[in-house]
Amino acid sequence: MGNGYLTGCALGIAVLLCIIFYAKGSVDNIETKIFKYMLLLNILESIVTTSIVAVALTINSTLLLTILNRMDVIILTLWCSFFFYYIYNVTNKKNPKKVVKGIAIIDTIICLLALVLDVNIINQDGILNSNGPLTTLGLVGAAFYIALMLITVFMKKKKASSEMQIKYIPLYLLIFMTILIAVLRIVIPEINFISIMISFISLIMMFTIENPDVKMNEQLVLAKLQAEKANHAKTDFLSNMSHEIRTPLNAIVGFSQILAEDKEIPPSAKSQVKDILMASESLLDIVNGVLDISKIEANKLEIVNNEYDLHKILDELVVLTKARIGEKPIELQTHFDPMIPPVLYGDQTRLKQIILNLLTNAAKYTKEGCIEFTVNTVNKEGVCRLIISVADTGIGIKKENIDKLFTKFERFEIEKSSSIEGTGLGLAITKRLVELMNGKIVVQSVYGKGSRFTVAIDQKIVAKERLEEPVPKKKAQNLNGQGKKVLVVDDNPLNLKVASRLLKNYNLQVETVESGQECIDKIIAGEKYDLILMDDMMPRLSGVNTLKKLKEIPTYTIPTVALTANALSGMREKYLADGFDDYLAKPINKKELEDVISKYLVI
Repeated sequence: MGNGYLTGCALGIAVLLCIIFYAKGSVDNIETKIFKYMLLLNILESIVTTSIVAVALTINSTLLLTILNRMDVIILTLWCSFFFYYIYNVTNKKNPKKVVKGIAIIDTIICLLALVLDVNIINQDGILNSNGPLTTLGLVGAAFYIALMLITVFMKKKKASSEMQIKYIPLYLLIFMTILIAVLRIVIPEINFISIMISFISLIMMFTIENPDVKMNEQLVLAKLQAEKANHAKTDFLSNMSHEIRTPLNAIVGFSQILAEDKEIPPSAKSQVKDILMASESLLDIVNGVLDISKIEANKLEIVNNEYDLHKILDELVVLTKARIGEKPIELQTHFDPMIPPVLYGDQTRLKQIILNLLTNAAKYTKEGCIEFTVNTVNKEGVCRLIISVADTGIGIKKENIDKLFTKFERFEIEKSSSIEGTGLGLAITKRLVELMNGKIVVQSVYGKGSRFTVAIDQKIVAKERLEEPVPKKKAQNLNGQGKKVLVVDDNPLNLKVASRLLKNYNLQVETVESGQECIDKIIAGEKYDLILMDDMMPRLSGVNTLKKLKEIPTYTIPTVALTANALSGMREKYLADGFDDYLAKPINKKELEDVISKYLVI
């Protein structure tokens, strides 16, 4: 008898759905609550229909079959009423109490009638069926609730959203399967398809209701968007703060450099000026560190690869480290592998930053002894693995603190290093940069004796000779800009003073204006300049927009350099893309300024 197989399958599906649904957990809302009751009714209906088949095949008790048929009609009616309430909640959530009250009254009437109406049980020639008033009541009750569902859907005033249309799929399926079952019932009267239909609809509903996994994914996406928004806001804030800090810092550094070169001030004052410059450099390092970590966290720091000469970088790093060591009784020992390829391909700027951070850290936390700077290589199949090691005889790190070493703003042994300036960002930035370059960093340390940092990074080997050395630039003392005219455009009078004083050291004729429009007016009026240094973040007309207007003048060919406190990583590339010939960050670095003068004024 086919009934047994289908009702058994229906029961198995219903039980499995119930286990999955309750095991996963659910979102606490009206839709999932209704679905829970529908699942339980599905199981009960499957148990009852399976029991009907079992009784018919064994004891064939008419009384027991009548009781089970009455239960089946009641359960089927309740399932249809819950289904209607589900569709009503999806479509229109107004006056739910009135709807529940109406459903309760209708269900009560149907249940009472199901307990008293006659039923005719048919169990012969392999056909198990029933007819009579009770069967008619069940069909009328189911048809009544299906009609209510359709009326609810079609009377909706607003067009159903795509999400709502998905939730209507079980209803459309119910209508289709009801028609199909009515036809199959005529062709194959011995099989009852109702239980398997209900189980199949419950299965579909599980994927159309507000699924806990879907809800969780939506919450994760929302949280991600909020985090990205917060990161963007933080980056924008830090960018603006960088500009605001660099503007007064430019004046401090600029005037300090001028005073440091003034031969008329006494030695004691020169010493104080030197202290001001050192403090300014420390502040600038802090600002740059905060900006770097912000860029890394916002996933906006890109690795820019190009060909470079590692030997040149290592020479520069040695000079910078000796300057950092200063007068401390520390010996800098260097050991560079002679097999370092002539030309490598990678991000030389970030590689230099990684090594410089390690060397600077060693110089900071070592009072005496030595710093050992080693670079070894493993060259294989066109790839050079750089193994960079920086060891010191400094204060060392306790074993329990090594894991926290790369945490932002984390500093250890404050009582021992309270005189050492820093934010605790250097190593955090270093680790993130190493990871961005697909490298690894390892720390070994003995507390009180020193530390060793080892970095391994792969770089491509370029199959060519060493890069051509650029033509040496003229020494600073030989720079003489007599007869050359420079225009400085900046809305800050203090910055104009600094730039003017610095440029006049090279005998340049300097003019200043406080807005982009004044600059345009001078060019239109026929003023001739050999170089223009222009700030970007100016009110009314920015430096970028000023340059665009200048380039609309057919005769405009003056080299224009962006002179700005907007010093986020990637700004140089941005300003060059905007049409500037070069880029200078504030505070003005004397060497970079001299490079610009040499390049564009052909002195």
